[in-house]
Amino acid sequence: MGKRKELKLEIHESGKTSKSPKLCGTNYPVCISFIVVNEFCERFSYYGMKAVLTLYFINYLHWDQNLSTAVYHAFSSLCYFTPVLGALIADSWLGKFKTIVYLSVVYVLGHVVKSVGAIPSVGDSTIHIALSMVGLILIAFGTGGIKPCVSAFGGDQFDEEHTNERRKFFSIFYMSINAGSVLSTLITPILRGNVQCFGGDCYALAFGVPAILMVIALVVFISGSGMYKKSPPEGNVLLDVCRCLGLAIKNRWMSSKYDSKRKHWLDWAEEKYPKRLIHEIKMVLRVLVLYIPLPMFWALFDQQGSRWTLQATRMNMAFGSTFVLKPDQMQMLNALLILMFVPIFDVVVYPLIGLCRINLTPLKKMAVGMIFAALAFGAATLVEVNVMKTVVEPAPHGQCLLQVYNLADSDVKLSIPGSNLFSQPIKSYEDPQAYQHLELGGHNKTITVGINHNGHFHECRETFTEQKAYSLVLHSKTSGIVCQLATDNVLKSEKMEAYLRFINTRSEAVNVTMAGVDFYIPADYGISPNKSVERNEYTNVRCTSGSQDFSINLGLLDSGASYTVILKGGPGEIIPQKMEDVMANNVHIAWQIPQYALMTAGEVMFSITGIEFSYSQAPANMKSVLQAGWLLTVAFGNVIVLIVAEGAGLDQWMEFLLFAGLLVAVCIIFSIMAYFYTYVDPGELDKLFPDKTVNEDEDDLKKDQADDIMYLNSIEKRTKM
Repeated sequence: MGKRKELKLEIHESGKTSKSPKLCGTNYPVCISFIVVNEFCERFSYYGMKAVLTLYFINYLHWDQNLSTAVYHAFSSLCYFTPVLGALIADSWLGKFKTIVYLSVVYVLGHVVKSVGAIPSVGDSTIHIALSMVGLILIAFGTGGIKPCVSAFGGDQFDEEHTNERRKFFSIFYMSINAGSVLSTLITPILRGNVQCFGGDCYALAFGVPAILMVIALVVFISGSGMYKKSPPEGNVLLDVCRCLGLAIKNRWMSSKYDSKRKHWLDWAEEKYPKRLIHEIKMVLRVLVLYIPLPMFWALFDQQGSRWTLQATRMNMAFGSTFVLKPDQMQMLNALLILMFVPIFDVVVYPLIGLCRINLTPLKKMAVGMIFAALAFGAATLVEVNVMKTVVEPAPHGQCLLQVYNLADSDVKLSIPGSNLFSQPIKSYEDPQAYQHLELGGHNKTITVGINHNGHFHECRETFTEQKAYSLVLHSKTSGIVCQLATDNVLKSEKMEAYLRFINTRSEAVNVTMAGVDFYIPADYGISPNKSVERNEYTNVRCTSGSQDFSINLGLLDSGASYTVILKGGPGEIIPQKMEDVMANNVHIAWQIPQYALMTAGEVMFSITGIEFSYSQAPANMKSVLQAGWLLTVAFGNVIVLIVAEGAGLDQWMEFLLFAGLLVAVCIIFSIMAYFYTYVDPGELDKLFPDKTVNEDEDDLKKDQADDIMYLNSIEKRTKM
């Protein structure tokens, strides 16, 4: 006991007591306010940028969905590999304060480069891609590098005896994380979509505001420099663990030179490292083995920002006639549900399970969390199947898509050699039937189409190219039926807009202006190009024909739809007839709520329980090793998505089903591993190894603070730092 008191005095005299003035009437150092504001701004900048990232790849860089998903998850993976590097730099070289400052500068540079890359005037697409990738790499090193430092640095500011104040600080810190993530996922999509710049969505602003927030975070953090308690680097236990493992493997490999046998392969490091450290590493390795199946959970969880966001772009985002949600705003639902589910599970669900006398151990909770995540992807599969009913699938190689507009004065019947397509008569001015697959047998083909109209037979020859979509427009002339082939757009707008074109049956050309988009439609069955327009009710659309002005009502042009409007009427009138080529997004976004709810329930049971279990099973001075291992499971989970997105080549609903099945299989493997796991009490180490060194006594004094910091890391994980 005397040794411990002496050690406390040494720590006090070494200058590690807080130099910061206290908030009035409390034991809270003033400097923690700088740390809390810094964390709020940093989380806002990270989540704000990431919320719009997938749509930026698709709509701005014009990448396909698979490449966009792969790059998104490659970035996410890098963000969870770099914390290990940040911890090594802080603990072994620069210390926490300098590491946070220097890597925050890297973070800011990344945001600035990313924002500049979103300005169209910078250069060609190659420059935009290069700037975007450089910016993302810098951001990944910045956010990952400071991740393990900020929370621990905040805990360092409290004196050892002020444990209650430190715990309350962690709660405030946690709320700043939530506030930053929720607000950013709400605000940055608005900046992207509601503000127009450079002729389109303003990604430069959507990335620029997070950049400004990160600058503020850095300035605020540095402003408190004079009040911080800055502990010097004390060495990283992760390095000691790696060296011990390396020595054990080396000695075991050369074991033929030794006469003695060892019970465990780690015992081959006893010649250099104490038995207590080796025993602690054995305990940690038993937990790390349980981590092996865990990346599959994160492979599903992190698709909320990629595949689920892309699914939302093909859904109906309107709530009533005035409020339209943006697809990238749905990600905030996870953070909001977390705030609801954590107290519900702690206060209601787990106590009720206990009343039923069900022994729900931590590992069982994690397995159930995996099942919830698999169910979430099952729900996503059902939603995707219904979403696909509104989508026109492009034709495969050797085929094209064809629909027919009959603008003649009576029914017509088509005949295509070698095909039974359009076997039924096509009525005049009727919405065309669904697109039919026309077999070409090669890259392109010229086909003679036979037309039977009022007992007269006509022919027209048209050339079709594979994998394209066409409308065959038929109309009457004195010489008979005339054919006109128009190329169609069947892909839905990723910007939640509608596609529109006009066919003018009148004898005078027509100009149409709507929502800042101009259409010129030539006379005598002229066809305008397809153009995208915002989703809206268009009840008073201005038209001019010759010297006359007209107003037409097109009604609602809905998200994701493609419309063809037939303009009819004589010299003194224009009568529009709207036809739908591609269905609107008619599956409402509310159908995504069940999959978000199931995934969040899975996160509560898997992530929070997993971290608390891991730290309860490890010695105090090994908790940072487990934190690094946990973050690496997130990184490898994103690598799995990257591989599947680029390599599987499956339809989206099949990919969702594949992930759900894989997680169920992994859950079974994890459950078997958990069945054979024996829970341990790290406190038993003191009985096994009663002889302590001065350093081990110092570790005991720091144990409370270490536990608090690890607890913070667990609640930070609830919002997916």
